[in-house]
Amino acid sequence: MTRKTHLVLGATGRTGRRIAARLRLHDTPVRAASRSSRIRFDWSEPDGWDTVLRNVDVAYVVPPPVPGPVHEFAVRAEAAGVRRLVLLSGRGADGWGDSAFGQHMRSAEEAVRGSSLGWTVLRASNFAQNFDEDVFHAPLVAGALALPAGEVPEPFIDVEDLADAAVAVMTEGDRHAGRVYELSGPRSLTFAEAVELISRASGRPLTYRHITRDEYVSSLAGQGLSRHDAEDIAAMFTLMESGLIAETTDELASVLGRAPRTFEEYVVRTAAAGAWDER
Repeated sequence: MTRKTHLVLGATGRTGRRIAARLRLHDTPVRAASRSSRIRFDWSEPDGWDTVLRNVDVAYVVPPPVPGPVHEFAVRAEAAGVRRLVLLSGRGADGWGDSAFGQHMRSAEEAVRGSSLGWTVLRASNFAQNFDEDVFHAPLVAGALALPAGEVPEPFIDVEDLADAAVAVMTEGDRHAGRVYELSGPRSLTFAEAVELISRASGRPLTYRHITRDEYVSSLAGQGLSRHDAEDIAAMFTLMESGLIAETTDELASVLGRAPRTFEEYVVRTAAAGAWDER
C-alpha cells in the first residue's frame, strides 16, 4: 500500500524547513512546498494548489498575512482527499483586536476549524530565533536592539521545539485532533533580560533600549516597510504589553513528552555558531 504524503507549506521558512527535515528522518514521505522551492506553492496562485495537494494525507499550513485564502485551501484539500490540517498560529490569537495580523490569524483558524477535515492549531509564542534569523538580528549584530517592549516578559519558544511538536502532531494519528495548543517556552523573560543573556554568551557589549510605539513604527518605515506593515508589526508589542501572552503554558511539554528547551540553551547554541559576531 502506498503511503500518502505529508505536505509542508512554507518549506524554506524557519518552521517549515525544520519540520520537513524531521519528517524525512522519520522516513515519512514529504512534499516540501513554498514560493522558492522546487515544488512551488504560492497563496496568490490558487490554480497551482490542486497539484500540490494530490495524494497528501496531512498538511502543515503557515497562513499568508492576509485573511481569506486558507478557507479556499481547506476546500481544495478536502476535495483532494487530505485528512488533516495542522495550522501554525500565534499565542493569544483571540486577543489581537482589529489589527491585520490578528484578523489573518483568526481567519485562518476559523477556516481550518470550520472545515470537515481533522485539524490541530499550534499557537506559538514569539520565536527565540527572531534574535538570529529575523527582525532582531541585524540590530543586535550592530550592537543595540530598540523595541517598544518594556517590563512585561515573553516566554520565547525555541523553533526546534515547535518543529518537534508539529511533527508529533502530524505523525501521531488522531491524538491531537480538534486541539488548539498554546505553546510557550519554559519561562518568561523581558527583552532586556534576553539581550543581556545574548551579550554574555556572545562576549559582546550588546544593549537593549525601550522606545515608544510611534518611534518603532517610524524606524521600520525608515527601513523601507510600508506604514501599514509597520503598524501591523507594532501591534504585537501592544499585545505583549497587555500581559495576555506573558505567562508560560505546559502544553508544549504535554505534546513533546519532555521539558521544552530553555532560552539559555538557545543562546549558547546560537552564540557558539557565531550568529551575533560583529560583521
